[in-house]
Formats: sequence, C-alpha cells, structure tokens
Amino acid sequence: MITLESKISELTKGPNILNRLKKLEIATVAELLYHFPARYDDFSQIKKINELEAGQMSTVKGKIELLSSKRSKLKKISVTECFLSDETGSIKAIWFGQPFIIKNLHNGDEVYFSGEIKGDLFNLYLQNPSYERYSHETTHTARLVPIYSTTEGLTQKQLRWLIKKTLDSLAELKDPLPKDLKQQYNLENLTWSINNLHFPENQTALKKAERRIGFNELLTFQLTNLKIKEDLKTSQAPVIPFQEEATKKIVAGLGFQLTNAQKRAAWRILQDLEQNTPMNRLLEGDVGSGKTVVAGLALASTALNDLQGVILAPTEILASQHFQSLTELLTDCPINIGLFSRGRQVLKLAGEEAETITKAKMVTAIANGTAQILVATHAVLQSNINFKNLGLAVIDEQHRFGVEQRRILKTKAPEGMEPHILSMTATPIPRTLALALYGELSVSILNELPPNRLKPITKLVSINDKNQAYEFVLGKIKEGRQAFVICPLVEESDKLGVKAVESEQQKLKTEIFPQLEIGLMHGRLKPQEKEKVMKDFADNKLQILVATSVVEVGVNVPNASVILIESAERFGLSQLHQFRGRVNRSHHQPYCLLASEHPSQKSFTRLQTLVNCFDGFRLAEEDLKQRGAGRMLGNQQSGFFSLFQIANINDQQLIADSRIVAQEIIKNRPNLLADILPKHSFNSN
Repeated sequence: MITLESKISELTKGPNILNRLKKLEIATVAELLYHFPARYDDFSQIKKINELEAGQMSTVKGKIELLSSKRSKLKKISVTECFLSDETGSIKAIWFGQPFIIKNLHNGDEVYFSGEIKGDLFNLYLQNPSYERYSHETTHTARLVPIYSTTEGLTQKQLRWLIKKTLDSLAELKDPLPKDLKQQYNLENLTWSINNLHFPENQTALKKAERRIGFNELLTFQLTNLKIKEDLKTSQAPVIPFQEEATKKIVAGLGFQLTNAQKRAAWRILQDLEQNTPMNRLLEGDVGSGKTVVAGLALASTALNDLQGVILAPTEILASQHFQSLTELLTDCPINIGLFSRGRQVLKLAGEEAETITKAKMVTAIANGTAQILVATHAVLQSNINFKNLGLAVIDEQHRFGVEQRRILKTKAPEGMEPHILSMTATPIPRTLALALYGELSVSILNELPPNRLKPITKLVSINDKNQAYEFVLGKIKEGRQAFVICPLVEESDKLGVKAVESEQQKLKTEIFPQLEIGLMHGRLKPQEKEKVMKDFADNKLQILVATSVVEVGVNVPNASVILIESAERFGLSQLHQFRGRVNRSHHQPYCLLASEHPSQKSFTRLQTLVNCFDGFRLAEEDLKQRGAGRMLGNQQSGFFSLFQIANINDQQLIADSRIVAQEIIKNRPNLLADILPKHSFNSN
C-alpha cells in the first residue's frame, strides 16, 4: 500500500530518475505530490486538421502515415517525420534530436498530437509535438497538460508518468478538515483537489482545486503562528535590561544618524527584551533601511547582560556580510563575535583581530559562552551544538526558516526558558496583508532611508540600447565605481543559473570589457570561493560581478553604483527591487538598468512601474495584483511570496476565512492540529 510517507523507490527502481528527483528534493510520495505544476499547456480543445492556424497551441487526433527517420547532413542530428491524417486532411509533424520516436510510434497508430502550429497558410506543420496513443484518458495531450519545474535529464513525460502512477496507486488521503468546515467554506475534498491540481478535468476544476490547496497553505500558516502565540503565553524568557549608556555609546559611534523609524523600532525591541515572556516581533524594512543596525543594538544589549545572541542568515554570503557589519558596528564594545557556517568558522574577540578557527574550537566557544554574539547559517542548528545561555535569536529573511528550525532554536536556550525571537524580512509586505497573516506578531516597520542615500535612477534598456548601456557602465567604472550584472535562469533545469552567468561572464570578458576584471558568483561555488570573490569585489580587485539571484539580499559593497539586470521581465517586482538595493548602499548616485530583449506590452508596463517607484511597499502591492494564484501563472516570486505555492494571497476573503478556521481549531478542536500541520501539508521553508 502506497502512503504519503512511502519512498519513491517503491514506485520506480530507475536509479537515474531517483537521482534526478533527489536534485529536486523529492524522495517521498508526499514530496512528489506536493511538487505542483508551475503552469499548464491548454491542449484541451481538439481540432480537425482543416481548422488549424499558425501560432495556435492545438491538439489534433488522427492516424500516422509515412513515418520515417534520417540524420540531418548539416547539423548531424536525427530528424523524424510523419504525416497525421484525419477525414479533413493531413499535417506534417517533425521532431529534431529524438531518434527514439521511430520506436515508439508506428504507421497506422491512432494518436493525439499537441503543440504549436508552425508555418503559414499554405504550409502548416507541428514541430516537436507531444504525442500519445488514442485513449479516453490522456496524460500528455488533449487536456490541460501540467508543466513542472524539473532538472536536467528528467523530462516532463517522466514526471507526469510518475505522478499519475502515484495518484493511481495511492489510497484515499485522510482529509484533516472536517466535513462541516468544508461545507461551510465551500472547500473540495483533499484527494480530489490534489488530483485536479496535477491533472485538472477542466479550468473550473482547476480553480476549485487551487482554492482548496491554497486554503490549506494559508490555514497551516495561520495555525502555526497562532500556536506560537498560544505557547508564548505560558513561556518564560530571560529578562534583558536596557543598557542605556552602552547603547548611547554605540549609536554615537555609528558615524551617521539613525532614522526615526530605526529609533522607534530599536526602542520597542529593547522594551520587549525587558519582559519575562518571549518577544515575537517582525522587523520589516525596505532595502537599505538599516535592519542590521537595529538588530545589532538588540544583540549588543543581550551580550552586555551576559547572555548570548545569535543571528541566523539563509546563505553563507549573507552570514559573512552580517559578521562584517556587526564587527564594525560593535568595534568599541567588549563583545566577542563569532561566525559559524558549514564551510567557515571565525572568532573575533573584543579588541583583537578576527581569527579563523576549527569547527571544534567554535563549538566549544559557543558552549562555554565565549562567542557572545554568533552569526550563523542553518549549520548551527545541528544537535551537537549547544549554547551556554541563549537569550535572543534574530532570524534574517525569516520566510526561509521553517517551524522545525524555530523549535530547535528554543531547545538551545537555558532549561525552562525560551529565547526572545526577532524575525526580519527585506521583502516589504503590505500592512493589511501583514496584519491578516501575522496578526499574532508585533510588527515594526522601517520605511525610511538613511539621509545620505540617493534614490536609484532606473531605466529600461532595449536590445538596441545595449551598447549604450555597456558604455554607461564603463563610464561609471572609469569614475572609480563598480557594477553588478544579474542573470536569470536560462531554463528550469538549471536551478542555480550557472549556465547563464558563465556564458555572460565570458561574453563580457572577451567581447565587451576585455580591459576589466570580471568576477563570477553563483550557488555552486564552494564557500571559500564565494568568500574570495566577494572580498575581491569589496576590495575593488573586480570591477564587475556577474551573478545569479544569490546576491539578492544582504550583499553590501558601497562602491558598487550600477546594476544591469538581464532579462528583467523574468523577475518579480519585489525581487527586482531587492536587486536594485545592492547599489543603494552609499552616497554615490545609484543606477539600475533593466535589460529586456523582447518585452511584451504587459512586461513593459510592469517594468515601467519599477522605473517610477522606489517604495517597496507599493511595489509589493503591485506584485500581489499581478501574481494572482502564484506559481500557477508561472510568475514565481522570491522572498515572502514564495511561502505559498498555490494560495492567492490577494484573496482577502480566503485569508480571512483561513484565520477564522485557524482560531476555531486552536480554541475548540485542538485534536485536528496533528493532522493539519505535517510537513507535507505546507512548505514551511
């Protein structure tokens, strides 16, 4: 019997498929079924051959004739051809580089072909169409066909086949929502909804399935946060008195004035720390608004009260950046600061130089309290790492840390105590949405930029303006500045965008800027390589850094004043705004160039919004309007929005309903919690 906990290896023994699924972090049935489609191709309308028109996405049913395969003389790749005929005519189909088709199809087979109709009025043909033998139940043609995020070597057909086989083998899922709640809020059955998210019967069924699974995501999110609130009522946290003189000294040594928003947020946090119940506050700030300084004051107060503080960052780059920032911020304080990641451990004792040490020494420094403030990645959550007296945990980019990670943090506080929790996000969330989703949190907002910051000048760059843009970048570099070049994913299978950045770096080095030093940054570099690249860029040994979205948050190189974003239409507004923040770190005038080769009118209008607006909260509102049902539209967002695969977070009624149900469950039906909150129900990372 296949269950959600079953391993994929129980369904298929193919080692290649299993290894490729592993790259997608899919090992169990639950992880497979909750790997929802990114979009759908609508091949549901079956047409006669004489009804076809060029440019349409269509499905035709017919009989195969004149099937043949040969090797192209010019490109030396296989070319497979056939004609598909019905009672109204024939159309040619051609496949390039797919020699196996001659073994899968035969003359006389009755099949469906689905794909884009190419050619003109007098010469229509199908290029690389999907195909499937005639059946009353189709998977790859003649329906809304799911298109998944995949990886190299794992085809859409393989994924669809495996998911279809899994759904057919799986018993009816236990639906955690009682029948009365489903009826009251017009929600479909869970098993039916998952089936129709993968293989929707029609558009109406898809919308109903999206609504149910979206409700699940919102409900789980609401329940998790409400449960935290309930638990905090009976929890104890260490009292951390305000260190007024020391704090004033730190602020006086900053070299700049805190904004009013920073002062308000810091004061509220310091007041929270003086309570004996755990703080649970969200610090929300636009790019460049100074969240790290506010968190640094809280961490300093904690350390000066002989308690330890930790700041968790989602990436090693961001962790290193925080370590550097806190070291500079607290340079005159008698506080030891450590950096702990999977690839690097550094300890900076008060008044001494930072020293790279072994992991064993760092673990000891954490355990005996020598490391008073620790900057760390997920690596610090390992079971063998214990704090002497953890008082405050700051979670940066809080959407990337799940409930389980928070639970582990609590176990590292002194017995009978929980640490105060300060969550931070650089993705502005509209206030109405923040209140609806984070009603149990105290929220502080940083909506001011430091007084010496200039708003970036943002321009759209067409394919005809590219050389002019390169000249502009070169001009700024000659003035002593530096530049980022950001590349998107070339294809879904290249998850980290390595192909794009490597080819772009080579083009810039050999063709455009041969006189400059150009660095490369992407997710597959080893920690030591990332550190060297960022240090060389910070030291101006590299004039241009070509990078993926790995530099989206936290990277601080004040001398960089220009960012060129390739294929900008592929990114969401909030993510583009984050990128733009990389060059708004000093008094230099920043510039953001949005390159788009063939933007649609919709993309052009969307990018123009970024040109005219630097308010992250307004841009977040626009993101919500444009995002619709999230990934179903293929417009993936980074940051906060990526919490929800399916939920339409612009649907205020659904959010309100999910909150009412969450409150009802917490208050009157707590027995439902164990069934609703398993990991497979919600992507809490």
